[in-house]
Amino acid sequence: MSKRRRQQRWRKIKKHQITEAELRLQSNERWCMNACSRYLTRNPAKDTVWTLLDESGAISALIVYVKQNLLPVLCGQEHIPPPHFLRGFFGAVPVHALQGRMEDVGIMEAAMKKIGFYAVEKIDYDLMCIDEPPSGFSASGPAGLVIRKPQFSDMDSLVSLQAAYEQEEVLPARSTFNPAVSRLNTEKLFTKEQMLVAELGGQLIGKINTNAVTFTRYQVGGVYVHPDYRGLGIARRMAGEFIAGLTTQSRELGTARGISLFVKKSNPCARRVYQRIGFSITGDYRISYY
Repeated sequence: MSKRRRQQRWRKIKKHQITEAELRLQSNERWCMNACSRYLTRNPAKDTVWTLLDESGAISALIVYVKQNLLPVLCGQEHIPPPHFLRGFFGAVPVHALQGRMEDVGIMEAAMKKIGFYAVEKIDYDLMCIDEPPSGFSASGPAGLVIRKPQFSDMDSLVSLQAAYEQEEVLPARSTFNPAVSRLNTEKLFTKEQMLVAELGGQLIGKINTNAVTFTRYQVGGVYVHPDYRGLGIARRMAGEFIAGLTTQSRELGTARGISLFVKKSNPCARRVYQRIGFSITGDYRISYY
């Protein structure tokens, strides 16, 4: 008599599955850096991870919930059992955003519609990666441009740049900008992430930083140049020096980390900047706001 086939079903992760879950995430890390980062920094008392098991009992997909963000990692599966837990889950905790590889987000969006939840805004991005040192940036930018690490005395200028970046690139259309939260975000980036700033004529006019570190990759974000100084090659120079520094640092530590970022599909100028220093498009990414 043949063994009864195991029914696929979403379940909360068990302690004995931690190692297997991390291996599964790492194998998909190139396309799910945010999910990996949220998983590694999650608070088990507040955050949740669900796993989907295949017929052999191995983890075939995951969904990570951290700080009101739902991040599916479906590992290429197009047909998954309905995540019925979402119905009760949405009644108990808020979900601000659903984000991940576009294919995975689309599957989850369809599942959420079936229980009455509809996204109010969807933003699509190109997921870009580089695994070698960047090139073609050293001569970019106007004369006198200085790329350097920020100092504490730069904080007010950094706060101003971060506020402008968040309002232009991050906030959903229906959200209200909160200056106090933005300043806290800036202080957190300054103390916990790696960052460079662009200075011209004694004035800070641009910034770039990491916003996630996962198993084998850095994620870059917060790239911003003041509108009055765009089109001069500043972003290209700043991004090139930053990526070169991260690459050198990781190789010196023996880790050889790759670099990832995502850029709005509606921003072809930014995409060209990254492509010119060696980034390539590796997939589509989506953030759906609820």
